[in-house]
Formats: sequence, structure tokens, C-alpha cells
Amino acid sequence: MVRTRIFSMLAAMIVAAASSLAAHTAPASAAATASADDTARFLAGMPPSDGSSLKTYTNEGFWKLHARVFDSTWDGLEKRQLSKIRTLVAKHFNDPKPTLFYTFSGPDFLYADAFFPTAETYVMAGLEPPGAIPNLNKFSKKELANALGELRGSLSSVLSYSFFRTKSMRIDFGKARMNGTVPVLMAFLARSGKTVYDVSLIDLDETGAVHPAEEKIANAKSKGVKIVFSDNTGKKRTLYYFSTDLSNDGIKTSGFLAFAGKLGSADAFIKSASYLMHEDKFSTIREFLLANSSSILEDDSGIPIRYFAQGWRLQPFGRYVGPIPLFRGQNQPALNRVFSKDRATPIDFGIGYRWRPMESNLLLAVKDSAANAPELSPENAAAEREKNRKSDRSAVEGKRVKEARADIPKREPRTPRKRKQQAAPVGSQMFLFEQP
Repeated sequence: MVRTRIFSMLAAMIVAAASSLAAHTAPASAAATASADDTARFLAGMPPSDGSSLKTYTNEGFWKLHARVFDSTWDGLEKRQLSKIRTLVAKHFNDPKPTLFYTFSGPDFLYADAFFPTAETYVMAGLEPPGAIPNLNKFSKKELANALGELRGSLSSVLSYSFFRTKSMRIDFGKARMNGTVPVLMAFLARSGKTVYDVSLIDLDETGAVHPAEEKIANAKSKGVKIVFSDNTGKKRTLYYFSTDLSNDGIKTSGFLAFAGKLGSADAFIKSASYLMHEDKFSTIREFLLANSSSILEDDSGIPIRYFAQGWRLQPFGRYVGPIPLFRGQNQPALNRVFSKDRATPIDFGIGYRWRPMESNLLLAVKDSAANAPELSPENAAAEREKNRKSDRSAVEGKRVKEARADIPKREPRTPRKRKQQAAPVGSQMFLFEQP
């Protein structure tokens, strides 16, 4: 009897010790969840509320490092770009609409908020999937440290150059422990001073109706996320992000245009859009934005300038120096006239693919039926279209010649003589910068 009682006491002590050890080494119970706002703040390197289940991690070295990196990066970004953008907006951008269309955006809420801080509804769209709503309590400490490191890596290009690199996004958002665009959107909201109230995954049907993802509707056309948030005024606002193909073939059945069309006239923002709307296969989204936007703010990678020849009042900012080498075929000579020195307002920050200061351009086009841009007269526009068509034909012909030459049998290459290889100098490095 005594021996049995002793064994029972020992067993109880072992169980208690194991439970205490597990509490310190294992991840928190999956049932324990943090609020949407605490999760957003934690991802952004900002302390969650005192009662949050995430509060205990803020004493860990990996989170302190995460917070320091975010603080330092944001301080530089604020001085280099964000404060200057706010000054420009306050001085020159009048009569903003309550809705913003930001297509080809990826999860870039950062610049949508900087240029359009008073929008009540943000509608963003890109190819990247929303992913899952992060439940940080399911991770062990090591997993959480790695997940935060992956998040910092996925944000490096947009925080340094103002745009996401498309190829990198497919890897960063597809294989990360916190996958998709939702964690990035939440981090940007928190760092932009927003309070996040609710994050929910949604689906669009063909009519543009929004359904909670858990309904698992049979005819879901586009997957997305809806985030309800507020700033320091307390007024609740809404961010929609949809993963959808914006090409003509993809958008006609996606439900995206039906959804956006119900929101009435809006402002539009286009940045680092790979010049896709210069192509005929993206004409549907281009025509939608032209028809449904009261104003369009874009860099030269957005809608071609010739579409603003009539019915738009143009206000150029910055300097047009042509596209980066990756898009060298998308040069627009008419922009040299629009951005002449006596017309363009200088800007002291970088934005878009030409991210260096004094090389960036922005064009604010405001719908005005009485406006007529003399530098974009129908004659000039027609001449430029003909020039572009000839350039396209030359490119096609050049491709055909190249393909024909590829079919010509080549002589067998001579075997090269072996050369003595020199070792690279100690400490030498090679850096490869992947273009967007």
C-alpha cells in the first residue's frame, strides 16, 4: 500500500515536470490564437498587447532582432520616401475618392496607403495567392524565428526599391512557413499605424459576389482576403486583395470586374506593372480603369500615354528617362514632351523600377471632358502607334530570322586547349541582381 502510494506520487511528479518542460519547449496549443491586431503588430516587429499569447515571445532574442531590423528599415524608409510622398500628396492631390483600384499590386499596401491615405475601400489584385491567415501560436520558437526571417526576406525588395520582384514573390510566398500575401498585408497595415480588426479569406463568384472561403462555393472564380482596419480616427475601412489573372482571357470570368464595377467611380494607382497594359491581351483591364477611374496615378509602366490624349488633365511629377534595360522596348517618346522641364514638378524620392531619386516619374491623370493635351494630339498619337507597330513587326521579323538561323546546322566546335586556371583572389565576390 505504502509502495503503491510512493509510486503514484513519483508518477505525478514526473508528469508535472514533463508538462512544465513542454510548456517551455513546445509550441503553444493550436487552440490558442492571438487577435488579428496582435498578430499584425508582432509580424511588423511591434509589441502586441499585454494580454496577448504572443507577448512572451517578445523577450526572445529572435524577436528582438526582428523588431530592431524593422525599426531601422522603417526609419530609413520614412525619411527616404514616405514623409516626402505625404508632402507631395497634401500639396497636389485634391478631391480623393473613397475607393482605390490598385491592379498588378501584389501585397503592396504600403504605397497604396502613402499615396491614397484617405481611401475607405482598397481593391488590390495580383497573381500571388492570399495564402492562410497566420496562426503564430502553432510554431515552435525555432519555426517562428525562421518564419520571421522569411518574412523579412520577402519584403527586402519593396522596402529597398519600392517594388516586389515578380520571380522572387513566387518563391517567397509559395514556400514560406507563412505563405501568401496575407502576412505581408498585415505587417504593412500595422507599420502604417492601422488597427486590424478582422482578417477573413473570401471567394468571388462570376457575378462578383463575395463569399466566405469556408462556404466552399462550387463556382469560385477568384480567391482573396478581406481585412477590416482603422487608423487613428477610428473609422473602419476595408482592404480587399484578390488573386486573379488580369489578362483578357483570365479576367472575363474571374468576377473581379463585376465586383469592382459595383463600387462606382474610384481613383486608380499603377506602379511597377511590367508594362502589361501596353499589350493588347491586357486591354480589358486597361479599358475598365480608363472608364471607371476619376483619376489615375501611375508611372510609365502603367497605361500608355497615348490613351490620355483627350478627356484627361495631366500633371507630371519627376523625370522621364525611359524604361530600365529589361523593358527597353517600351520607350514612349511622347513622355519626353509631357515631362518637359517647364511642365513637370520635381520629386525628391524614388519610386517604381527607376527607383533612384531624380530618375523616377509619376503622372497624375484627372478625368476632364474639356481637357486636351496638345503634346498628345491625335496626329502625334497616330504617328506613335504606327511607329510602335513597325517596331513590333521588326521585333517579330527579327525573332523569325533568329529562329531560322537556329535551324542551320553548325560546325562541330573545336576542342579547346586546356588552360591553367587561376584561382580567384581571396575575398572576391560576385553579385547578381535579379531584375523584376
